[in-house]
Amino acid sequence: MNFSHDPNLNEISAKVERGERLTFDEGLQLYATDDLAGLAKLADTVRRRLHGRTTYFNVNRHFNPTNVCYVDCKFCGFFRTPRAVDAYTHNIEESLRIAGEAVTEGATELHIVGGLNTKLPFSYYTDLLSALKREYPQLHLKAFTMVELDHFARFYKMRDDDVIEQLINAGMDSCPGGGAEIFREPTRSMLCAHKCDADRWLSLSGKVHAAGLKTNATMLYGHIESTEDRVDHFVRLREQQDVSGGFQCFIPLAFYPEGTQLSHLPGPSGVDSLKTIAVSRLMLDNFPHIKAYWVMLGKRLAQVALHYGANDLDGTITEGGELSESYSVESNNEVKMNKQEIIALIEDAGFEAVERDTVYNRIERETTTV
Repeated sequence: MNFSHDPNLNEISAKVERGERLTFDEGLQLYATDDLAGLAKLADTVRRRLHGRTTYFNVNRHFNPTNVCYVDCKFCGFFRTPRAVDAYTHNIEESLRIAGEAVTEGATELHIVGGLNTKLPFSYYTDLLSALKREYPQLHLKAFTMVELDHFARFYKMRDDDVIEQLINAGMDSCPGGGAEIFREPTRSMLCAHKCDADRWLSLSGKVHAAGLKTNATMLYGHIESTEDRVDHFVRLREQQDVSGGFQCFIPLAFYPEGTQLSHLPGPSGVDSLKTIAVSRLMLDNFPHIKAYWVMLGKRLAQVALHYGANDLDGTITEGGELSESYSVESNNEVKMNKQEIIALIEDAGFEAVERDTVYNRIERETTTV
């Protein structure tokens, strides 16, 4: 592959064709290129080598048990203090009702994340999981980020392994990738000073992997971070994956400024988002999947991102929960697509839509009424 006007892409292309790992400096060069078409072609080459035309989606629902949180992240428009008029915590009955609606809609996954609520006992979370698993055993419970696991261990004075073991025994099937934000200091502390640091996030991921569960990983971009911060994030994730091997998917999360303490910022441009998808596909050589998260990208840009290295669009979401509604770029914060819509979006981009479960097994259904 030859990129005539960007010699850096020519050199990187040769390494990619040989299957060689890219360096930190090469990650910076990828971000710096003005050959967007060339970058897309390079990332798409890797994507097609791994997955061909296959593009995954799932039928899922997001569920946020509580929005009460003490962490006060500058980029978050979701959290509330305990005394806020719109603070909430769902009880078991409400949670089962929401899960039941998801099952009726054909969901195979419940994506569970929430605030760090110091008013709740640890048994709230284990009781929640066990009730959901008992009533809806067909639902895969993708629950709790590394930040939440860190909170559980510190606040309830438990060993990490005990936290993980008790949650697994209660019904936790895998973990989502949130809370990674930006690893590099001082940027991380400027964004979320009260969250666990990068080493802790990565260490807990390794412990979850060692317990036999898969997890995902994210990066929040388009706020105050530098390009160096982003590439450092990729390198650290890649190094952890070399060690523990349990990351399934990387999800770049486009920062949505409205309603946050950083609302004066514009957020990432479309070009920046496409570059980030492409660079992540090229740098994260040991991650199977790259997701174009349509809720934060918007449906149309997510569709284009499939040509920039992404091979997953996430899911139908079906009433996406309060958290995803707080950052949706779709009109009227409508965080839902039906199965036909997401299939059409993928096929219109020239790819094959494949429904998956949470751990990327293909799902074959007798009907397509979802």
